[in-house]
Amino acid sequence: MNYLAHLHLGGSGREQLLGSLYGDFVKGPLQGQYTPQIEAAIALHRRIDMYTDRHPLVDGALSRFSTVRRRYAGIVLDVFFDHCLARDWASYGEGPLGAFTSRVYQVLSTEPQLPGRLAQIAPHMAANDWLGSYQAFDVLEQVLRGISRRLTRPEELAGAMEELTRLYEPLSEDFRLFYPQLQDFAQSQVTPNN
Repeated sequence: MNYLAHLHLGGSGREQLLGSLYGDFVKGPLQGQYTPQIEAAIALHRRIDMYTDRHPLVDGALSRFSTVRRRYAGIVLDVFFDHCLARDWASYGEGPLGAFTSRVYQVLSTEPQLPGRLAQIAPHMAANDWLGSYQAFDVLEQVLRGISRRLTRPEELAGAMEELTRLYEPLSEDFRLFYPQLQDFAQSQVTPNN
């Protein structure tokens, strides 16, 4: 799962939203450097990733990709699943997607100590509405291009958009089957925000 899904699944409280994003930027053991609520949300982020990585529906979705792209298929699928969530937000989210993303951007803008790279990208995320832009399939090309700049073998992402175009319907169906199960899992793991 990518940013939007983690934010959606991790709880709606301020610290839950922060921790849901921090999970991609904070590595290693959690040892009290953040509030207990933020650390609980980071831990949930990690459990969501483990659940996703081990799920048979995700394995099936990953097997649809060509062997050329198999090494980074998980990254491509995470981005595509965020597209599916944004595209079908009315089926999964509460209220309009724009209201949700505005809340996330507001929380990020008022947090003075964002970790590492998140501090650098948060202003761009808000200014360019990264989370809401996932509704448009063609935006994924720009997202994947940005990701490829951080990879050791970026050439393996070349052609990913063509493959996603070809696999659009079967991967969309994989998402429709998987995401409600992931929602149930996350709901069973989330601690109420006090």
